[in-house]
This record gives sequence, C-alpha cells and structure tokens, in this order.
Amino acid sequence: QFMHDSVSVRPDRPFFLYAAFGATHAPHQAPQAYLDKYRGAFDQGWDDVRAEWFARQQELGLHIEGTQLAPRNPGVEAWDDMPEVHQRLAARLQEAFAAFLEHTDAQVGRLIDSLCDLGQLDNTIVMVLADNGASQEGGPFGVMHEMKFFNGILETPEQAIDHLDEIGGPHSHTNYPWGWAQAGNTPFKWYKQNTHEGGVHVPLVVHWPEGLGDVGGELRHQFHHVNDIAPTIYEACGVTPKDTYGGREQMPISGTSLGYTFTGTDEPSRKGVQYFEMGGHRGIWLDGWKAVTRHEAGTSFDDDTWELYHVAVDPSECTDLAASNPEKLAELIDRWWEEAELHGVLPLDDRMLQLFGTRHRDRSPHPASRRYVYRPPIAPLPSQAGASLGGRSFDAIATVRREAGQGGVLFATGTENSGIAFFVKDDHLVFDYNAFD
Repeated sequence: QFMHDSVSVRPDRPFFLYAAFGATHAPHQAPQAYLDKYRGAFDQGWDDVRAEWFARQQELGLHIEGTQLAPRNPGVEAWDDMPEVHQRLAARLQEAFAAFLEHTDAQVGRLIDSLCDLGQLDNTIVMVLADNGASQEGGPFGVMHEMKFFNGILETPEQAIDHLDEIGGPHSHTNYPWGWAQAGNTPFKWYKQNTHEGGVHVPLVVHWPEGLGDVGGELRHQFHHVNDIAPTIYEACGVTPKDTYGGREQMPISGTSLGYTFTGTDEPSRKGVQYFEMGGHRGIWLDGWKAVTRHEAGTSFDDDTWELYHVAVDPSECTDLAASNPEKLAELIDRWWEEAELHGVLPLDDRMLQLFGTRHRDRSPHPASRRYVYRPPIAPLPSQAGASLGGRSFDAIATVRREAGQGGVLFATGTENSGIAFFVKDDHLVFDYNAFD
C-alpha cells in the first residue's frame, strides 16, 4: 500500500521503504497449513541438520575454502544423548520457527509481486538481510512462553510437553532451544547478543537488475556491516548527504559503500575497521583479523578474556591465536577502545533487561516515578509510553460513571500470554492478572 500510495500521489518521486518484519523473532507463530508442512521435518535433530546445512552451504560456495564447522556451544547437548521428551519438544519448536520463516518469505514475495505490477522491479534496489544471529533466548530446552525466560522462570520440557499441539498457534509464545539457534547460525558459534560471528554475521541479498548488470546471481565475500547500507544507497542514487539539515548539524556517515562489489570485482574489502559491542560483549574486525570477548554481566570488564581470530581464513572462529600472536591482539584491543570512544560506546554498560524499556534510561520521558492520569476518550497506548507497573507495587484509581448492570474494561495492558486487566462484570470489579499462563 505504501508503494502504491507513493507512486500514485508522486509518480515523479522515488520511494524508500524499510520493511521490518516481525519474523523470525519470538513468538514463533504461523498459519496451520505452514505448521503442518513441517511436521516431522526436524526429527533427526540439530546435529544432523547442522551438518546437512553446512554441506549445502559449501556446495553453494557460501564459504571460503577451509571453513570449519564450529563445535557445539557450551550447554548444547548432543541430540542423541537427550531424553525423548526433550527431543519431541525441541523438534516441534523448530517446526514452528521454520513455518514462521516460510510464511514471511511468502510476504516478501507479495512485496516483490507489487514491484512487478508497478513495473518498478528492475529499477528498484532491494536489500534483504537479518539484524543479528539466531536467538539464545529460548534457553537450553526452548520455551512455551518466552517472557518466562526474561523473568528468570524455568520451564522444563516435562511441563511444556503437555502443550505440544499449541506450539506455533495463536495461544503460544514460543522460542526454540540453543541447539536449533546454533544450527541457524551454521557454521558459526554463539548467538544473538554475542559479538562472535554467530551473533553478528548474517547474509545480505541485493537485487537490482538495472544496476547490477551481468553480475546478478554471483557471490561476494567482502566484509561489510549494516552501517554500510545507507552510504551504498546514497552512492547508487547519486546523492551526497548534507552536513546540515534544517540548520542542524548531522551525524557523519560512518559506513563504507559496498557499491564497488556490484561491478564484479573480488578486490579486498574497503571497510577497514568495524567495532562491535552488545551488553558488554565486545569485538572488532580490522583488515581480516578479529578480536572478540564474551562478558559476564556484573563482572569487571578488565577480567574479560579476549580471543583472536584471522577470520579472513578462519571465518567460523575455530582457531584462537591470542596466545601465539599477542602483539596483534593488543593492537586490536587498543583499536577497539579508540573506535568505542569515537562512536559513543563509552562508558561501557552491561545492563540488559534493566535497560529493556526506555523508562529505565537516563532522560527517559516516562520515568518510573511519574504519576499518570488517563481521561477518556484516549487512544490505545504502547506499554513503554504508559505507567510502569512491572516488578513493583502500584495504586490504580478509577472514577467510573455507570448504570446498574453495565460492564466493561477500565484498564488493560499486556497480552494473552501475560498481562493485567481491571474490568466490571456482573456489577463486580474484577482484577485479572495473567501471570505467564
């Protein structure tokens, strides 16, 4: 609709669309026909599937010669060693993920079909990528209700198996276990939130027939980062970004256009350097080398152990060279601090869930201490723009004018999976607290 509106109202003006699908973030849900298609598709387990996917990636030329399949992450059991009930639950959770992904692919297809209908497909730059690696938030077993994970509530497979047939449907809020997450990150190790390749290495597909010419369908292996997308689009459109806009100084463009890769060249990456930081996990890529560390929240950053990989020849980070090349490691660590200071990463902050909502950040417009008064009529409010109720005591006072027998909802927040509601029913005031059901 956005594209049709744009072309209809201003056919002389190009359009820009950022389509951020919910997939495949939890909850993993899909129409029943998609779920049925994948029944039994992953019963062989994540070890066999991961090996099959790696072999297929190699056949397609997605990895440089010599790339290894990283070992299982700590906490990921060998599939054949798992109890049968754990296997059944894990396989069904992966089925829901796959169904969700294919359903999303169909929606991308609808978007492409619309470009075809408009006669704009060949002259439109289409870029498809993920925002990070596969999620570790399902824990070692997977979860029927992801919010339990974020609240430190352990849900065992023996408990979840009773709801097996609900997985992927509208009444579930599932996420898959670590084993399937690492399979999704094949051939890498670790996950989303980490700064190892399993957290930050994702594919990028570029489609632009009029701009790519005869190189369509070819592979490129140069290193690039998401901050390179904007300068690539600017270059392709022949636009020089302004230093000021509306009298306000603009942040400088930090990325490097990857337009040079469109010409069919195999020259080295022009990127140069890229830092990473997420919840205290840190990493830096510099001319084919990478230093990276995992951080335990609440501990000193000085105690973190840095690893060193020559990812130009070891992209799956299987051979740690920190002990044998301390000079290179020290060079990269020093450069990380320089890049972190340059790009506003400092001071380091390893809080995660505490910063999940904007109200917990400095200068939040919705501090937890604020008192709110809601007067009808009022539009629905996002929870982050409303009163802070989670993990604390609160008072809720409602002034209601009603006739005998009249009912209705006074206040509600959350979802079917977890939330609260105040409502009047049968002349009684009801408080419903749905705590992770």
